[in-house]
Amino acid sequence: MKTSDFYFELPEELIAQTPLEKRDSSRLLVLDRKTGELEHRHFYDLPAYLRPGDCLVLNDSRVLPARLIGQREPGGGAAEVLLLTDRGDKTWECLVRPGRRIRKGTRLSFGGGELTARVLEVLPDGNRLICFEYEGIFLEILERLGKVPLPPYIKEELEDGERYQTVYSKEAGSAAAPTAGLHFTPELLEKIRGMGVEICFVTLHVGLGTFRPVREEDIEEHDMHSEFCTVPEETAEIVNRTRREGGRVFCAGTTSCRTLEAWSDPDGTLRTGSGWTDIFIYPGYQFKVVDCLITNFHLPESTLIMLVSALAGRENILNAYQCAVKERYRFFSFGDAMLIL
Repeated sequence: MKTSDFYFELPEELIAQTPLEKRDSSRLLVLDRKTGELEHRHFYDLPAYLRPGDCLVLNDSRVLPARLIGQREPGGGAAEVLLLTDRGDKTWECLVRPGRRIRKGTRLSFGGGELTARVLEVLPDGNRLICFEYEGIFLEILERLGKVPLPPYIKEELEDGERYQTVYSKEAGSAAAPTAGLHFTPELLEKIRGMGVEICFVTLHVGLGTFRPVREEDIEEHDMHSEFCTVPEETAEIVNRTRREGGRVFCAGTTSCRTLEAWSDPDGTLRTGSGWTDIFIYPGYQFKVVDCLITNFHLPESTLIMLVSALAGRENILNAYQCAVKERYRFFSFGDAMLIL
């Protein structure tokens, strides 16, 4: 199967630049994957598609305020650092700007010296290993000095950083939000619980690899990025019980979906545990756990549109996306949502 099989035309003006005032007022395109039929609803209508005995799995990862803006020392030239991966011992793998001026040995300062750093190494892919120096708790310092990084296709600054976090985010570690969850409100979640639907959580820390394009013509040759995820014991119990008793497993987002599929046995039994996954789901994949998926609209030719095509069928997905473009749905992180049944 070719990467170009997942291309669609998207007018640039449909890429949402800001979130809606009310999270759950976004539109919801409902796709019946068996018939291909489409319905136009709003996200607050989601409970109409859930039943008592179903379960809803959410990713509780929280986006790190991982964008640091400071100065190079000595001289005071501007420097921007984006934290990617915690390597331990106060050392992080990072993206930097301007790359040509931030070499091995360069010293950096942020927040008037509250946080300082030194570049230990320039990696083959151009990323830097940077060791930070500080007093206190690093995450608390980031909350004061850092900014939430936004995807490259969002050009506007975000006034309220919490709008790029889900209302249930808890475990800090993502470089990007699990955006399907951005539509939920506490009130909507409470309504769903009140229906007899169990809500449970996994953690998958989203990496910037999620935005990396598929450059190979044959999708099977794509080198999938790895992300760290966790399945708690309570979640495994709820999911396994739901399946035993005939309920459906709904996932909010491709991240929750990938976590469940990565940690399930061939018979569909979900295991507990933590670790890295590079699972790549594309058409031909047989889902073991996930029945229904809540998701946003994805980039053309991305691994994410390949995943939803594996669940619903490529033709159904491309037809749904063409309909969404025609009906002026909002796309990507701050855009509208889709429910695959």
